[in-house]
Amino acid sequence: MSEKLKKSFELFEDALQKEGLSRRDAIKMLAMSGLLATTSSSANTQLNASGIKVKIVIVGGGLAGVSTAARLKAASDALDITIIEPNANSVSYQAGNTFIGTGLYEKKDVMYRTQDFIPRDVEFIQDKVMEFFPDNNQVITKNKQVISYDFLVVSAGVKLDFSQIKGLEALGDMYTLEENEKLIQHLEGSGASTVYNINTAVQTWKNMQASIEQAKQGKQINAVFTHPHTAIKCGGAPKKIMYLMNSRLNEAGVRKNADLTFYANSGKMFVVKEYEDAIIKQYKARNMKWNLKHNLQEIDLQNKVAIFDKFWDEKGAYDEDLEEYEMVTKHEKVEVPYDFLHFTPPMIAAPEIGNSPIGSSNGWVPVNQKTLQHVKYSNIFALGDIAAVALGKTGGSVRKQYKVVAENLLAAIANKELTAEYDGYTVCPIITDIGKVMLAEFDWSMKPTPSFPLDPTQERYIWWIMKAYLLKPMTQYGMLRGKI
Repeated sequence: MSEKLKKSFELFEDALQKEGLSRRDAIKMLAMSGLLATTSSSANTQLNASGIKVKIVIVGGGLAGVSTAARLKAASDALDITIIEPNANSVSYQAGNTFIGTGLYEKKDVMYRTQDFIPRDVEFIQDKVMEFFPDNNQVITKNKQVISYDFLVVSAGVKLDFSQIKGLEALGDMYTLEENEKLIQHLEGSGASTVYNINTAVQTWKNMQASIEQAKQGKQINAVFTHPHTAIKCGGAPKKIMYLMNSRLNEAGVRKNADLTFYANSGKMFVVKEYEDAIIKQYKARNMKWNLKHNLQEIDLQNKVAIFDKFWDEKGAYDEDLEEYEMVTKHEKVEVPYDFLHFTPPMIAAPEIGNSPIGSSNGWVPVNQKTLQHVKYSNIFALGDIAAVALGKTGGSVRKQYKVVAENLLAAIANKELTAEYDGYTVCPIITDIGKVMLAEFDWSMKPTPSFPLDPTQERYIWWIMKAYLLKPMTQYGMLRGKI
């Protein structure tokens, strides 16, 4: 572990003690929360595959895929593991995109070379799986390679579907790390961007700086932030970018010259009531506005107008048999001029996966919510953004899921019962200011499940330390090594 990481842990530990925890309790809580690497031999013993020679193919070489490969390889050198991934830079620290969009990181700070993290003796094929034949235990790649497997792990992430927004149809769909000059050119000069693509995250910071400069010159700017009608990875990111722009405007001394408004398709600001109440309180304190049940349908890039479908339910005809009113959804077109627009594109499963025998009607790979085993094919597992799990499209969820997949896959190899279970845990470090974070942890209970004995609805500097200094090296030296 690097000296920098050690110092970051010391800083975090010191901050915990200032919150009233003893050093012993602080270390205990770090270990329980998974922030300390589990490098003991007991972890490997638990994942012992008994030297069985088995061919495992992992589709997707991002955080989920590489972490799973590392965990499996640590369990048994006898496992024959292949990762298939088209992007040579697929292992990035995507959680840092929000920091790029607000000038706290540069692109180089989050980009890694995938080969540097591929575990020893794991084969890496830079190609894309285009067809799945689960009945024959085979996949076919774009380069026409036919690859057989005994077990398949699908961790291919999600695609950004720009085509669902009028004005962006020409962009089609793409991955977060996809280098696409057309995307930059299409949005150039429009004031619109998104941190969900690595290059437009850079563009977001340029747009933000331009808007702040306008505010400095006395113009009243209108900043708009959106959340779409589909499931998305890192559901808190659309709010994080808004909080951070608020912080940057305050830093520049021109907050009074800006209106910040959040438009969400959902009827709630957050799925967990305790965190929703805290967010609303924070918004009110910062004079930030929000509108629910607004779905972004179109962006007029030339005139800088965001166009939403505002919808609500009204009582319709009365049903005498059911003794209740029919509820009718009403719609209204709402046009919102903007100077700065951060839009979150709808997200989908890659069509070659969603439309395949291993996919589903909604695109995601259907798995048992607890074991992460495919509901139809017992030798297939899925995790991360592509898995049809009610919660879990975050790196924090993957940190729990990849261990479950590794342990259950090894149990399946040995014809044993699958005992490892994913409990729906997800975590969203909501950056509320430069120097403050609310650590939103929860599971399928839809109640706060904090790892530390501190009020989870409070913004704290210690969570900023974790977010800004610890999570990135933990990803590099922990998860990608299969250790935490």
